[in-house]
Amino acid sequence: MSQSFDIAVVGATGTVGETLVQILEERSFPVADLHLLASSESAGHSVPFRGKNVRVREVDEFDFSKVKLVFFAAGPAVTLSFASKASSAGCAIIDLSGALPAGQAPQIVPEANAQVLAGLEKPIQVSSPSPSATALAVVLAPLRGVLDIQRVNVTACLAVSAQGREAVSELARQTAELLNLRPLESTFFDRQMAFNLLAQVGKPDAQGHVPLEKRLVTELRQLLGMPALKVSVTCIQAPVFFGDSFSVSLQLAAPVDLAAVNAALEAGDSIELVEAGDYPTAVGDAVGQDVVYVGRVRQGVDDASELNLWLASDNVRKGAALNAVQLAELLIKDQL
Repeated sequence: MSQSFDIAVVGATGTVGETLVQILEERSFPVADLHLLASSESAGHSVPFRGKNVRVREVDEFDFSKVKLVFFAAGPAVTLSFASKASSAGCAIIDLSGALPAGQAPQIVPEANAQVLAGLEKPIQVSSPSPSATALAVVLAPLRGVLDIQRVNVTACLAVSAQGREAVSELARQTAELLNLRPLESTFFDRQMAFNLLAQVGKPDAQGHVPLEKRLVTELRQLLGMPALKVSVTCIQAPVFFGDSFSVSLQLAAPVDLAAVNAALEAGDSIELVEAGDYPTAVGDAVGQDVVYVGRVRQGVDDASELNLWLASDNVRKGAALNAVQLAELLIKDQL
């Protein structure tokens, strides 16, 4: 493509922002000028891009009319503070924070519901969903054609990197403290994270559900185009730096045709189906990769209409940064 675009990345010094910049370079995205933006605390840092170190500037002072497209890879508060300013300047927006309502910026995973882009008005605003929703949508989308899915039950074992660098640093510090027989101190997490599992990720509401669980339910229904789909989610915090794992159980309207399921997964975009008898892991397989790994494909023990799967995905790369860049690649074809 001969045309190139001026682009901004808000949250450029975070784990997702830095990975997003890396993927833009890897995929030869047609960037003219790249503007890296962050809070005043991070301004002045630099991020490598195409052999140069690009200086990070304060988002508060940025003129969004300088760019055609902006990625919001910081927290929801940042998106809410600057999205309207960017849109008023004519920028297309890809939000990774989940801050914008679906009616304003629909959730899109290219492998699942790319057709949604065709009906959007300019300046376009879209959302890249939570990494968990991205991984699940990639795998469940090709199964819609061969299964009548009645219910989805998910146990999501989430890496600490989803909560940022501070969470990663704390897991590393706790691990070192325990291995060196030093007293354990918890500052980011409310209890020991190293060599442990925490039964929730975030603060629960009065019904016991955390925001990420409710977000995942809403996003998955939208991404699959199944608003009445019953979804049950439990998110647990695993002592893993990068890479999410999922135990998924689907309740179907009819007995499972495993041959058809395996064929659909084999043909699905961005899916790596692991051969029977083996299984993928987040650390050993998924981290650093652009696909979602699927294994342990099987019927229920005593229910032929139950399908069980095991998924592994890089939450920062495939679940967040790559999905956002793939959205941008679709936009530049005819919508920027």
